[in-house]
Amino acid sequence: MERENVNGLGILICGTEIEELIAWYRAALEPLGARWEEHLLAVGPGAVIGFDRRDDVAERAAEPGRTLVNITVRDIRAAERHLNSLGVTWVRPVEEVGGGWYFSTITDPVGNYLQFLQGPVEP
Repeated sequence: MERENVNGLGILICGTEIEELIAWYRAALEPLGARWEEHLLAVGPGAVIGFDRRDDVAERAAEPGRTLVNITVRDIRAAERHLNSLGVTWVRPVEEVGGGWYFSTITDPVGNYLQFLQGPVEP
């Protein structure tokens, strides 16, 4: 088997009112560099967030910590300022966790956790 067979990652955010979720994710992520491409957000090379209307899910996430959507940024403080301007709810404020890594967690409008990370400047 070829060692470099996997070349992308996608996640679907599902909900009953998908237009509102799309609008929120676009407002949160496009100013940070994500690009809307027809029906999904490209958040990095080979990484996308898609959206799907579903009638078999609750209006709010029952276990929001079960799956964390991780977004890596170059400047977590700039991301923090932008997210604060949207009035997001912080589950975990931005904090340095050692080794040059910063972590933070917010909730989207239906309660899913979205985690923002910044790694060390020097790998």
